[in-house]
Amino acid sequence: MLTVGLTGGIGAGKSEVSRLLVECGAVLIDADRIAREVVAPGTPGLAAVVEAFGEEVLGADGGLDRPKLGSIVFADPEKLAVLNSIVHPLVGARSRELEAAAAEDAVVVHDVPLLAENGLAPLYDLVIVVDASPETQLDRLVRLRGMTEEDARARMAAQATRDKRREIADVVIDNDVPLEDLQRRVKEVWADLVRRAKAASGPSGAPRSPQEQDPPDRGVEPFE
Repeated sequence: MLTVGLTGGIGAGKSEVSRLLVECGAVLIDADRIAREVVAPGTPGLAAVVEAFGEEVLGADGGLDRPKLGSIVFADPEKLAVLNSIVHPLVGARSRELEAAAAEDAVVVHDVPLLAENGLAPLYDLVIVVDASPETQLDRLVRLRGMTEEDARARMAAQATRDKRREIADVVIDNDVPLEDLQRRVKEVWADLVRRAKAASGPSGAPRSPQEQDPPDRGVEPFE
C-alpha cells in the first residue's frame, strides 16, 4: 500500500485533482467529507458540538448550520480549538477504518486540507501539493464559491503560505492550467504512484510501520 497526502490551498483545485485520482483508481479518504459525516444529524459528534456551542449552531432542519458555526470559530482561536478537539478524533478514527479496508497494493490518497499547517507530511509515503497562484485562488473563491473578496482573502491568509506547502511536496501539480493539461498531469502522477505502490507492497507483504498505519486526525478544516 502507498499512502499519499494530498493538500493545497483553498481554491487551488484539490478536489478536482482528488476526483481525477479516483477515476484513475485511487482509494480516497477525504478528511473534509468525513468531517461533515461525523457531525451529521443524529451523530454523537453533532451532539458534542451543540453542547459546546449551543443550539444556535443548528439550522431549521436540525442539521449543523455550518456558516454560522464557521463565523464563530474563525473569529476566535480558542473556540476553533474546542471544535477541533471534537471533530479531529472522530475524523481520525473513521480515516483509520477506511484505510484498513483498502487492498494491500492500493494507492490510498488522504485529502488533507491542513497537512502543511499541522506538520503532517511525515505520516505519508508521499505528499502531493496542488498549487495555484493566489490570484487564481481568489478568483475561484469569489466567482465559484460566492465568497466576498474579504472573506476569501481571510481564509487564504489563515492557511499555510504557498512556499510552505511547496516545501513539503514530493510532487507538485500545477492547477493554473486548462483542464486538459491538468488531466494529463494527473495521469502522469498516477502512473508513478502505481509503480511506487507495487514496490512498497513487495513480495513479502510486510505490514507498514505503526506510524504509517495511523492516519492523522489533525488535518481537517471542516468549514473550508
